[in-house]
Amino acid sequence: MNQSLLVAVDLVAIAVLTFGVYFPRHHRRDLIAAFLGVNVGVLAVAMTLSSASVGIGLGMGLFGVLSIIRLRSSEIAQHEIAYYFSALALGLLAGLPSSVNVLTAALMGLIVLTMYVGDHPRLFGRHRQLGLRLDSAYTDDEALRAHLEVLLGGRVVNMSVKGVDLVNDTTQVDVRYVVTEGSKAPREAGTTPVRQGVGA
Repeated sequence: MNQSLLVAVDLVAIAVLTFGVYFPRHHRRDLIAAFLGVNVGVLAVAMTLSSASVGIGLGMGLFGVLSIIRLRSSEIAQHEIAYYFSALALGLLAGLPSSVNVLTAALMGLIVLTMYVGDHPRLFGRHRQLGLRLDSAYTDDEALRAHLEVLLGGRVVNMSVKGVDLVNDTTQVDVRYVVTEGSKAPREAGTTPVRQGVGA
């Protein structure tokens, strides 16, 4: 009965994390199955290992479970990695104890709450990250910064030049900036976005 209650608590927690927090904000359907699969799979393995008298073998088994998880895809963003580990942690917290206790429930709630707050769109909502390839070769940082602020309609807080091609007259730069209230970044010809993120 206690283990059934632990499973129920875990399923509620991962459902809130996946369907209540992640998907309404990021809308990646493919990662729903990943988060649910990681959570339930770790829960099942942890419960199986914890029910056996294996001692040190339990720790080695859990280490083996964690070691098979690889996030090799370049399409996985940092916040999505955080959701992966949150789903994994929820499964471990529910799978290891033999009965429900206040600490376990509180820690599971803390994980969901942390992701809700940490990934909230209003948290540093005007901060943006963008990779650009410009059709001009900039060797002067101040000139580049001024151009980016006009182009993006915001205040550049950090920029990292990845490459300057003097032959083809291009500059590749990663920039982090704060959008000015009410401004709209103009789209200029000869500017190619590489990647974009929020809340960097």
